[in-house]
Amino acid sequence: MDSDQLLHVANFSTLVVCMVLKFPQIFVLIRAKSTIGVSINSLLLELTGFIVFVTYQMYYDYPPPTYLEYPILIAQDVIVLLLILYYSGNLKHGLIYAVVFVGGWQVLTLEKWIIDLAMSLCTFISAGSKFAQLQCLWQSKDSGQVSALTWGMATYTCFARIYTTTVTTGDTQVLVRFIIMTLLNSWVLATVLYFKKRPDEVQKKQD
Repeated sequence: MDSDQLLHVANFSTLVVCMVLKFPQIFVLIRAKSTIGVSINSLLLELTGFIVFVTYQMYYDYPPPTYLEYPILIAQDVIVLLLILYYSGNLKHGLIYAVVFVGGWQVLTLEKWIIDLAMSLCTFISAGSKFAQLQCLWQSKDSGQVSALTWGMATYTCFARIYTTTVTTGDTQVLVRFIIMTLLNSWVLATVLYFKKRPDEVQKKQD
């Protein structure tokens, strides 16, 4: 397989995975009707990072295949956010979040320095979302409502984007972001799996 074919596979597989990435998490929330272990702060930071990233890519006319999955991820995150607000009894806050995010997106493209500054902070924002989820998991010690499959797929997509960024734009900021996100997604995945094993271990001890 030559480099062009590998790039096509990486782009296509990333897009396909991202089209369903949040579905496992959505189904888990609907089935459990509970948000224990799921951090709304993590989700809000993730949404912010996604919006900044896709806006940066579009502003500088980067090839659409390198960021096409982000509008899909944003739409899925919005669904997850609405489910969290609904099951926590705070659905009325959804309008406030919508106004803030739409207004923020408009501000990003007002000046070049604004989008550049936002992108320089994007990695910290996205990293903050992972740490917020980790904090929520360690506080609740319960990952029953957190989908390991979603975090596993997120880890793969970031890993694939390390390759596609390297062979297309070579943007250092974007590359560093994906490397850090791969490591942090892997950490969250390991934590989710750890806490999913603990109830089984407790049950075995009781038996």
